[in-house]
Amino acid sequence: MLKTTLLKATEAGGKILQQYFNGTFEVSSKSTLNDLVTEADKKSESAIINVIHETYPDHFILSEEVGEIRTASNIKWIIDPIDGTVNFANGIPICCVSIGVEKDGEVVLGAVYNPFMNELFVAEKGKGATLNDKPIHVSSKHNVEQSCLVTGFPYKWEDGLNDPLQVLQYVIREGIPVRRLGSAAIDLCWVACGRFDGFWEHHLQPWDAAAGYLMVEEAGGKITDFSGNKYSLYQKQILATNGHIHSGLQHLINGK
Repeated sequence: MLKTTLLKATEAGGKILQQYFNGTFEVSSKSTLNDLVTEADKKSESAIINVIHETYPDHFILSEEVGEIRTASNIKWIIDPIDGTVNFANGIPICCVSIGVEKDGEVVLGAVYNPFMNELFVAEKGKGATLNDKPIHVSSKHNVEQSCLVTGFPYKWEDGLNDPLQVLQYVIREGIPVRRLGSAAIDLCWVACGRFDGFWEHHLQPWDAAAGYLMVEEAGGKITDFSGNKYSLYQKQILATNGHIHSGLQHLINGK
């Protein structure tokens, strides 16, 4: 029942994205000028939460726009109604609905849906990951110098050791191709299905990575923080790879 509700909620959010895409809608800023929220984000979020509450009115909700709807439930829905809002607002079809389901502190289900590419990624703890119902797996590359990587940048940061620009410099000085799509959920899914060999980012929120994190793990990949410690949704750093290049990319990120 959880999975059925997850898929219904993801589809409901996706329909809102399709309805508003390349149309006229309200756009405003949040923490910084380019940290955007649109009318579509709010409508998608509402549609998703309504579907969840139809079946599970007592479940905990953590969503990007409304924040926390706290309950005593051991199940938490972690929702990004549009991951890649800047892309969406500018008519760039690299954006998605991302929903993770956490049970007793562990992510057990995840779905990421890009309706513009007709790609639905789904992961279930212990049962693998799929793209449009077909099993997916991470890439088999072993050499970080021959890999294709993806990253993202926070809207604002202070200069310091291993800040995003320094880390990008470490990587591109090795001649390694790096892409920047603008959606962490899609980045993670594309690592899971082998399009990218690795992804890192400095400053993510739980809703950015909840579904994609499980996708990578269930597709055979590895996720840690930059120091190689076990990854948690509730800390900022993420390093996700096919596993084979993990230590090599970790060393590059840390300037070694």
